[in-house]
Amino acid sequence: MKRDLKTKMKRVDSICLRSFVILCAATLKRTCAQNPPYKSVNLGAWLVAEGWMTPDLFNGIPNKDLLDGSQVQIKSTSLNMYLCAESGGGSILVANRTAASGWETFRLWRIDERTFNFRVFNKDFIGIMGGTAIAQAAQPGSTETFVIVRNGTDPLRIRILAPNGLYFQALSGNSVTADYGGNPNDWGDQNPSVFKLTIVNTLQGEYQLTNGYGPAQAPAVMMNHWSTYIVADDFRFMSQNGLTAVRIPVGWWIMYDPAPKPFVAGSLHALDNAFTWAEQYNMKVIVDLHAAPGSQNGNDHSGTRDGYQEWGASYIPQTVAVIDFLAKRYGNRLGLAAIELMNEPLAPGVSLDDLSNYYRAGYNAVRKYTSSAYVILSNRLGDASNTELLPLAGGLSLLVIDVHYYNLYWDYFTTLNVEQNIDYINNQRANSLQQVTQTNGPLSFVGEWTGEWAVQNAGTQDYQRYASAQLNVYGRASFGWAYWSYKCQYNHWSLEWMIQNNYIKLQ
Repeated sequence: MKRDLKTKMKRVDSICLRSFVILCAATLKRTCAQNPPYKSVNLGAWLVAEGWMTPDLFNGIPNKDLLDGSQVQIKSTSLNMYLCAESGGGSILVANRTAASGWETFRLWRIDERTFNFRVFNKDFIGIMGGTAIAQAAQPGSTETFVIVRNGTDPLRIRILAPNGLYFQALSGNSVTADYGGNPNDWGDQNPSVFKLTIVNTLQGEYQLTNGYGPAQAPAVMMNHWSTYIVADDFRFMSQNGLTAVRIPVGWWIMYDPAPKPFVAGSLHALDNAFTWAEQYNMKVIVDLHAAPGSQNGNDHSGTRDGYQEWGASYIPQTVAVIDFLAKRYGNRLGLAAIELMNEPLAPGVSLDDLSNYYRAGYNAVRKYTSSAYVILSNRLGDASNTELLPLAGGLSLLVIDVHYYNLYWDYFTTLNVEQNIDYINNQRANSLQQVTQTNGPLSFVGEWTGEWAVQNAGTQDYQRYASAQLNVYGRASFGWAYWSYKCQYNHWSLEWMIQNNYIKLQ
């Protein structure tokens, strides 16, 4: 009996010792885990596609110049006039414009590589009624679906095949009709069914990529990209070179399996891997809702189909559901630093009232699952105050305001030389950041910046000084900064390349 008791006691001691060791290891790991301010990098173009960064991903798409959201203008060769949605929509289609602007520009919705809907300026769709082309449908149906037939030797010379089996033609400038049944091999300028296509703008986001490949090919393309673009060894490189966190853009469809068409499920597994790798190398993860339902800014990276910004009050419940899903899944992960509720909402399309209501609801969704993760609110782009979100922070704990600083995109920056760009960082950017970085307010975060600028023929030392100035100023942000991006086809946008080539030193 005593021998059995002694054996049991030894077992209990052994179990307690093992439990103590595990507890100490966990405590030590938590103690060593990174805290703000973070030196981080965006894993851009990984879980939300951006074709300007990874153009090779789009190479296998047939008719890849006619993806969703492509803005096109169509000119009658016989009349030498542009097609126009009269009044911007809600009326007939005419062919009487000598020059093209908004009403003469159409956005494509791609059905397959040859079949499309045409969205006009007021967001209606072109259709046919009694053989006449009109632009009145709020949603496209069978009568709003057309085939673009391209000439074999000149693909910008087209015909438009209507659902009635006949082609569009412009016999006069006052109307466009779908009743040409003549010779389909006659591509001469005087044929009223022949048009000249001008592609004004294109989009290369996740919607364009997955819908371009279609349901048969897109899953394999995306799975291969997710499993090869960012791997575990990238986290080793980042941690060894002074980075303490990653900001990972995700799309709203990440919570769905199967994903809503045309998106592909599987990015969630890649995000799971990122948490595992970050924790392995003692790094933190900032999950960033980069693409919100309805598109919060109309840009490629927002998951938009055609470039229109449509996020608003009606989308708040669906968007909060995505945040709730992410917070529930990762709220207890050691690697979670923060959840960013939305990337770059655009003013005035996204109103401050709608955004504030969403931010409050999103914050509460995160707090249901974690009291230790930060919640990040992204400043609006466009005509919005740098400090407009500060009043919202009252009474909310562990809150962060995200600002994005690029010496690009405005015509103003094209006029600056090297010294002027550096002075702009040291003065205007520093002052702007100081306004957001308040003693008793939320933390500040420069969530996107880059070593690229508009200066032509700048030398290596110029880039080094420019990057150093940004590191110095953005290092004052109380939550830290995140470079855009870790990888990119353009060297100065790639922090990996910048580190490997001694343009940036973080150690």
